[in-house]
Amino acid sequence: MTSVFGADGKNIPCTVIEAGPCVVTQIKTVEKDGYAAVQIAYDDKSEKHTSSSLLGHFKKAGTNPKRQLAEFKSFDEEVNLGDVITLDIFADDDWVDVTGVSKGKGFQGVVKRHGFAGVGGQTHGQHNRQRKPGSLGASSYPSRVFKGKRLPGQAGGAQVKVLNLRILKKIPESNLLLVKGSIPGAKGSYLLIED
Repeated sequence: MTSVFGADGKNIPCTVIEAGPCVVTQIKTVEKDGYAAVQIAYDDKSEKHTSSSLLGHFKKAGTNPKRQLAEFKSFDEEVNLGDVITLDIFADDDWVDVTGVSKGKGFQGVVKRHGFAGVGGQTHGQHNRQRKPGSLGASSYPSRVFKGKRLPGQAGGAQVKVLNLRILKKIPESNLLLVKGSIPGAKGSYLLIED
């Protein structure tokens, strides 16, 4: 993250995203595929590390092999196979949704994973239970812990969608998009940006 100054002089926190250029690699239709969608690809990779079936797929579109493929069912622009999509599809002061995989935090307890407060102080015989979940639930009926109970476990590393982020600025010569606020994922991770 970084920050920029707005027209009113306020410091606005923002994230810089490299968005494109993306190539249209397939156009799916209702007649042929059962649904309408546009498949785009991003980030070049070598032919040596690409499977032969994907090589044929990219050659059909007339482009080099790419690392990431994504489908968009609601695509407003009229595109053809092999077209290059740039930042021009976004307008200034547009609002976008960003989807990515959040940073993985490994196995965590309930205080970090779910925001529990812990059992409490070290009084009344509790000298080692400050960050524990406490009692788990019912008595002789139903004699089990219900599914979905918030317990310790794997935190992070899940797909997260952040809605309604405002585009502050576009830098078309570098394919950079400045979006207000934070986005999911580590530096260098892949994102889906939807209008």
